[in-house]
Amino acid sequence: MSDALSEREEPTGASSGLLANDNLVRRIGEVVAGLFLAVVLGVLGWTVFSEVDPDLLQTIFPRFVTAYLLVIRIVIVSSILSVSAGIIVGLARISSSPLTSNVARGYIEFFRGTPLLFQLFLIYFGIPSLWGTGQFPISDWEIPAAVIGLTLNHAAYVGEAMRGGINAVPDGQMEAARSIGMSRVQAMREVILPQAWRNALAAIGNDQIILVKDTSLLTLISVPEIMQVFRSVNSATFDPWTPLVWVCLFYLAVTLPMSKLVGVLEARADWGSDRKSLAKRLGSRMPGGGTS
Repeated sequence: MSDALSEREEPTGASSGLLANDNLVRRIGEVVAGLFLAVVLGVLGWTVFSEVDPDLLQTIFPRFVTAYLLVIRIVIVSSILSVSAGIIVGLARISSSPLTSNVARGYIEFFRGTPLLFQLFLIYFGIPSLWGTGQFPISDWEIPAAVIGLTLNHAAYVGEAMRGGINAVPDGQMEAARSIGMSRVQAMREVILPQAWRNALAAIGNDQIILVKDTSLLTLISVPEIMQVFRSVNSATFDPWTPLVWVCLFYLAVTLPMSKLVGVLEARADWGSDRKSLAKRLGSRMPGGGTS
């Protein structure tokens, strides 16, 4: 009897030991995280109070605001174009036509397989060289080249995300839509793409945040963006820390709201409501308007 009782008590004891170990691991993690935070805040505080010049910080602020507004405009245009083009690339990637699919695949492999800086140089320096000296029709080529480069690069990533999102939708949904008389295009537009978009939303959102950070490379093609202002101030004052404060804050002023927006969009992806809406759309096309 006592042996049987001890055997029954062993799982409880083992469970208690496991919980104790889990609590220990959690406490160790909290201590390590707290120490890391303290070190980071200490270094930042020491740097701000000892290395940052408040007068210079105020003086250069308008220049960073101008650069920030330019970055916002570039990001908005490039994001809209890259997401729009990426959806088309994703659809082409799953096309039943081998030619269309292979061309889209080649596009994705090229722009994902070569550095963005190479692509910017190719567009900024290579395209004007196709004209004779001084004959290129666009005088201020920096910003158009930046938008084109960012759009082409990130459309490849969005396209691959959309391909994955479409492939994650069960095949039966396309079959069900076709069985009630929808064309393939109608089924893709009304049934598959809304779900594929939600499947790919996190990846697309992360890519657009990366697009913001990629604008730092535009300084190398003479775009007067945030990093270009930093380089100018640093070369004139030999003070890297003061302008770096504004660099950090202005980039975070773009990326943090974008991260929040992506989180809100993901949270609003109510799959239950989507299924009801999908059933309603499909049901309205069935004979008699039923939703069986």
